Amino acid sequence: MFKKILIANRGEIACRIARTCHRLGVAVAGIHSTADADALHVKMIGESIEIGGAAASDSYLRIDAVIAAAKATGAQAIHPGFGFLAENATFARAVEAAGLVFIGPTPDVIERLGDKASAKKEAEAADVPIVPGSKKPSEDAAEIARIVQEVGLPVMLKAAAGGGGKGMRAVSDLDGLANEIESAMREAKNSFGYPGLIVEKLVERGRHIEVQIAGDGKGNVLHLLERECSLQRRHQKLIEEAPAVNLAATLRDKMAADAVRLGKRLNYRGVGTVEFILSGDTYYFLEVNPRLQVEHPVTEMVTGIDIVEVMLRIAAGEGLPFTQNAVTCSGHAVEVRICAEDPADNFLPCTGDLAYVKFPADGVRVETGVESGSVVTPYYDSMLAKLIAHAETRNEALDKLERALDATSIFGITTNQGFLKRLLGLPATRSATFYTRLIDEQIDQLVDKAKNLDAGALALGAYFWMIRQRQPLARGPWQSREMTGWHMAAGGDGLSPIPILHLETAGASAEIRFAPLKADGSMIVGVNDEKLPVRLIPLKDDCFTAIVGARRETVRIYQENQTIFVHHRRGVHTLTAIPYLTYISAVAETSGELRAPMMGMILKVNVAVGDTIKAGDVAAVLESMKMELRINCETDGVVTAVNCRPGETVERNAVVVVVEPEQQP
Repeated sequence: MFKKILIANRGEIACRIARTCHRLGVAVAGIHSTADADALHVKMIGESIEIGGAAASDSYLRIDAVIAAAKATGAQAIHPGFGFLAENATFARAVEAAGLVFIGPTPDVIERLGDKASAKKEAEAADVPIVPGSKKPSEDAAEIARIVQEVGLPVMLKAAAGGGGKGMRAVSDLDGLANEIESAMREAKNSFGYPGLIVEKLVERGRHIEVQIAGDGKGNVLHLLERECSLQRRHQKLIEEAPAVNLAATLRDKMAADAVRLGKRLNYRGVGTVEFILSGDTYYFLEVNPRLQVEHPVTEMVTGIDIVEVMLRIAAGEGLPFTQNAVTCSGHAVEVRICAEDPADNFLPCTGDLAYVKFPADGVRVETGVESGSVVTPYYDSMLAKLIAHAETRNEALDKLERALDATSIFGITTNQGFLKRLLGLPATRSATFYTRLIDEQIDQLVDKAKNLDAGALALGAYFWMIRQRQPLARGPWQSREMTGWHMAAGGDGLSPIPILHLETAGASAEIRFAPLKADGSMIVGVNDEKLPVRLIPLKDDCFTAIVGARRETVRIYQENQTIFVHHRRGVHTLTAIPYLTYISAVAETSGELRAPMMGMILKVNVAVGDTIKAGDVAAVLESMKMELRINCETDGVVTAVNCRPGETVERNAVVVVVEPEQQP
């Protein structure tokens, strides 16, 4: 076994790899960008080398800097994790040329599999069924358009290099095809350094099944069962599980045998995942990911096998540490990915400071790279954490995950937690009758766009604010009853005659009045015209038993400056508290100002000063968190200013284009 390795990655996967190394007694070193100097993975690993600027291209993708860091720290081998350089054959060769061990497949195998077109050729040669479509990538947009028409709609455009849903577009209409091709090629170039695309027939209402394989590089290959990854959005997996359910045993065995046969043809070394698309009893090969997968924990939970340890032992020349007969399945495991994004705003990625982070202490496995005080930047993927539940039955695992999501609090930015909980409760999820486009087709049931006033949450936030504001300096906040501080004439209900506090939350605001605190710790809180009896009983971990009227539940409340976070079973509420006398109404934004929805880099500017523009036209394209965001014009008019250029980084809400609205007759 190695004495020391370098982990060439960041975030949760760097922390996860380090944990196995610590258990095995293998010393670790890490790398970080300037943006990640205070990141959790740097603290957990303990020794880390700063290798460049915030952008991945200036740091985590710099082969020379990564290898130099390995040598500087005395590492014998490099584990690439997933993403970044994990599937880069040039990197693997450079690692070996430097006299180090690459913990993964051989450069030759990465090359044969890293390109989806060549991977299809390998699968076809191994007698594994492949999806109809192009067999080689193209960088010619006109040729790609011609292939689309030859294959016939619907089709899927795919980046030939890489994975993770980047550079993928489903096309069911020829209108706008040129824009879809251009966008997919640009995203592929930005994510993987190569814009080439392949075209495949789109299998509608298909299931995404993948088989985990492991090989010793000497011809011995086995599988570690399969995973179900059909619940996806934008071709990125959100919920994964093992084993796949509603799958006939003969079909499961056949797919596993195909995956192993392909691995043996490649003389596969390390771990990898063979992915299939399944429709009815027919399945096709999609691709091989020659690396560790994001969803590997569900396989670990049902097999009891540490896949990172397997990778380390194979790379160290110890071979496969078990036989196929030793791989058995125990129970069921399900994983959800918590991401920094706003489902109500078309899943717009979110950046900012994490004021408070709390995960369940037991019952589920938590993989994360963030903590209270972490900063979510626009430079990397939006995934914050993974929660993995394991139980004897599938329903028990799903129930565990729902409870774990309720017990997880991430304050400071918007996440997809509520969306994930609704997805777990969807009948198609519970019955395992899902398919890859299910989320897209049922998005209205899954996304809560309502901006209704939650008077209960506002009352709790107001009560918490008042207690903190008026607590005596020498006593605890829950010990004194003389705490309202409002010495004004009150009505029969005791409420102050004028508002004391103004609370703002997404899409709503409220005037708050308080009555005196009663001996039992309760208080009447006026939320606009509603009067709610409220009481908070402290528990632990910033949790309280909250009593609002007849409702009693456990909530978590945290305050940072003037922001109060209230987390109950119906979601997280972010409240801004402003003393009423200092409250000033927000000034409406100029309708002709087109603003960046979040911090990111301008990829393309489609307009110039003097151009006529129509409502809905794309004025500029922004990249953030490896996603393209289109900045659309809201009104017909004439461009009077362009404040950005391609390659420039802009802040959230920066005015990038100004349009003078067309005068209405």
